Amino acid sequence: QVKLVDSGGGSAQAGGSLTLSCVASGFTSSTNCMGWFRQVPGKERERVAHIVVGGDGSTYYAPAVAGRFTISQEDARDTVSLEMHNLKPEDTAMYYCAAVDGCYNPEPGPWWIDNAWGQGTQVTVSS
Repeated sequence: QVKLVDSGGGSAQAGGSLTLSCVASGFTSSTNCMGWFRQVPGKERERVAHIVVGGDGSTYYAPAVAGRFTISQEDARDTVSLEMHNLKPEDTAMYYCAAVDGCYNPEPGPWWIDNAWGQGTQVTVSS
C-alpha cells in the first residue's frame, strides 16, 4: 500500500513563492506517478501537477498553474517537490499529494481513479 507524507505550504503574499514536498513509500513498481491536487471548501478536488518518477520524468500541469508552478523529482527516491511562484489568491487551497503505483503517463486519465492520498497541507495566499 502506497503511503504519502506531504509537507510545506503555509502563507504567502500574492506574487510570492512556496514549496511543497511529498515523500512516498510502498511502491511495488519502479515507475510511478506522483503529484498534487488541491481543493477549496465546497468545490471538487482539482489537478495541479503530476510527474513520472523512476521513468522519463515527464510532467503534466493544469492550465491554471502552467508557467508558475514546477514539479520535480528530488535526489531522494520517491520524493517530489512542487515549487509555486507568482502565487495568486486563487491558489489558496488544501493541497494533497497523490500517487499511482505503476504509472508511466502523468496526464489525467483513469489510472488516477484509485490513487493514494497524502494528508494535505494548507496553502493560503493573501492579496
